[in-house]
Amino acid sequence: MSQHQFEMLIGRLADFIADAALDEHLEAGLNQNFGPDSQEFSDLAALCASGEEQGWLMAREAGGIKFGRAVKPGQVAGRFSVDVVRMKDVKGPHHIHTTGEIGAIMPITGAPRFDGKSKGWYVYPPQSSHHPTVTDGDAYILYFLPDGAIEFTGQP
Repeated sequence: MSQHQFEMLIGRLADFIADAALDEHLEAGLNQNFGPDSQEFSDLAALCASGEEQGWLMAREAGGIKFGRAVKPGQVAGRFSVDVVRMKDVKGPHHIHTTGEIGAIMPITGAPRFDGKSKGWYVYPPQSSHHPTVTDGDAYILYFLPDGAIEFTGQP
């Protein structure tokens, strides 16, 4: 699987998200149209694994988290940036989603939960904040950030 295939799928997902409100309706729509049982979701997980193995995704690591920005705003995902992280039983750095966050939780091993959520899509509204946390396993978390906006706070 290739970086080009990854970018094509990201573009389709970004087109679906477009300018939708970041709320429970978008989350439901993503889970209905591109959810955990869909071919697109399986392909996304496989592309993340391939990208990690080939080195074009998650090339950096800190605090037990592999991470990297796969797509910058203004590229194949339109106004969104796309980041991918790999987390295993770890709590990440606190941050604010100044313009929101749309993400996919893709298990690798175990029965991982991201912020208490299992496999599938989640949507956080603008100005939401958290310590991203994966428990009970290992997972890829892929997330779209409108305009690439994220603010790390340094909170413990």
